[in-house]
Amino acid sequence: MIRTADETGFFYVAVCDHLAVPKPMDAHMEATWYDTVATLGWAAGLTQHVRLLSHVYVMSYRHPLHTAKSFMTLDELSGGRAILGVGAGHLESEFELLGIDFATRGAVTDAAIDVIRVALAEEYPDVESRYWGHLHDAAMAPRPRQAPLPIWVGGSSKPALRRAAARGDGWLPQGTPREDMPGQIAYLLEHRRRTRGDDPIDLGTTIAPDFVYVGSPDWDVGERTISGPGERIAESLNEFGAMGVSHLQLRFRSRSLDELLDQMAAFHRDVAPHLHRPS
Repeated sequence: MIRTADETGFFYVAVCDHLAVPKPMDAHMEATWYDTVATLGWAAGLTQHVRLLSHVYVMSYRHPLHTAKSFMTLDELSGGRAILGVGAGHLESEFELLGIDFATRGAVTDAAIDVIRVALAEEYPDVESRYWGHLHDAAMAPRPRQAPLPIWVGGSSKPALRRAAARGDGWLPQGTPREDMPGQIAYLLEHRRRTRGDDPIDLGTTIAPDFVYVGSPDWDVGERTISGPGERIAESLNEFGAMGVSHLQLRFRSRSLDELLDQMAAFHRDVAPHLHRPS
């Protein structure tokens, strides 16, 4: 799947972040969550073009210099393809398991982003932090290829939108319905103007709860599936572009790996040429 994404022009592949899923949440979320950085490093070795995104790395779980070190290394080894997607985290029982305060996760996330930005920009970061003291007089290398390595902020709550606006190079919504996207984008951009002026920001989205099936399926793909010829699917997805969204996370209906790879190739061939970038 990762190789096909690389060969057919997909923008990025993404890996989530959970360390351990406590009971009873494991019944719903299951237990298998591949380690984010290890998996993205493995993906880097299989690919040449596709970007490598954490969606999203939970800032409270690690010292910010640890996060910076992991992603500057990934960026160097991948030839400048890393995107650090960050978030505050949502699974309260996982915080409790790790002995981390769930209530302060937003403030910790903000502070961690600020430390990481300095570490990604300066080989000898010098930054005063609320939670980790004065960090200085220590070198961090290898240096990232990208300057800057982009930081995208995940989440759809108002604090997450303000965090993305004030501290992010991009925004990754979490389950925002299509009909709510214009309002959330307007809220984010207004806060962006107040805090960052005219600095651009990448706006993304997931198309969940919808799925995509390119072509006319001969099996029941469910009600929440956008299907048909490429131009029809592109017409639906271009609604996001008209809102200012520049990248989409897709879910393909498929019954096997082979069918999934066929759908990815069909999307590249029949749908992608009809997609429009936001003006």
